[in-house]
Amino acid sequence: MQKTSEALAASRISSKRRAKVLGALFAIAVVVAGCSSSDSSSGGNATTTTAAPAPLKILVTNDDGFDSAGIDAVVEALRAQPNVEITVVAPATNQSGKGGTVTGGTLTATDGKTKSGYPVKSVAGTPADSIVWAIDQKGISFTPDFVVSGINAGQNMGSIIDLSGTVGAARAATQRGIPAIAASQGITDGKYDFPSGVQQVIAWFTENRARITDKSIGTATVTNMNIPTCPTGAVRGPKTVPVAPNADGYLNPPNCLSTMADPTTDIMAFLNGFAAISQISPRPAS
Repeated sequence: MQKTSEALAASRISSKRRAKVLGALFAIAVVVAGCSSSDSSSGGNATTTTAAPAPLKILVTNDDGFDSAGIDAVVEALRAQPNVEITVVAPATNQSGKGGTVTGGTLTATDGKTKSGYPVKSVAGTPADSIVWAIDQKGISFTPDFVVSGINAGQNMGSIIDLSGTVGAARAATQRGIPAIAASQGITDGKYDFPSGVQQVIAWFTENRARITDKSIGTATVTNMNIPTCPTGAVRGPKTVPVAPNADGYLNPPNCLSTMADPTTDIMAFLNGFAAISQISPRPAS
């Protein structure tokens, strides 16, 4: 009887120990599960990523026609920029000298390609018509963030500005609340150095991209850039200057080896090797 009692006592003690062990294991399991849940939640937060910014939508146009060398050069350079969408809407034929003229009525556009094969909407009309077709007549399904007009074959400075279809298209964009730049390449000995022009346009774009993105650049003015084709030397860089009141010296060859530091007009800056940048009104003065 004594052995039986001792055996029962030992059994009870063993049962209590098992209960304690099981209780401890259960508590550990609860803690581990809680930690696992916390880690999972924390890990989820850690791996949460913000949405990538929407691409900057750029409309490119010109006045020399959709298949010109200048528009091809700037389209290819813009396409190489990060996080952009490029749409090309340009005149079907050379429309130089049309200023901001618009045709009126319903415009038509056909599919085409730049010299490098990029898709284009080719508008039967003036440079400003390209903007009218794209924006007013809903030729494209969105409003671009920015418009690049050019690169034009030939400079557009001083009193010649209002005749420029390149400028006319950029002005048409700003009149519709879209910031724009008109870019033109000077001619020297019958040649246009579009690679140097592209370099200046992209440098300006890079510097001003944040302002375009947050819309602080505004549409109170149009940026008009004229880049010389240098017979010797190289473009000296950008220079912001007022517009010349006339066209004196307009067709003179530039001196890109000049040491002039402070030109006072767009023509003077251009003739002394700078990429002349001027802010002009969204509409001609008269």
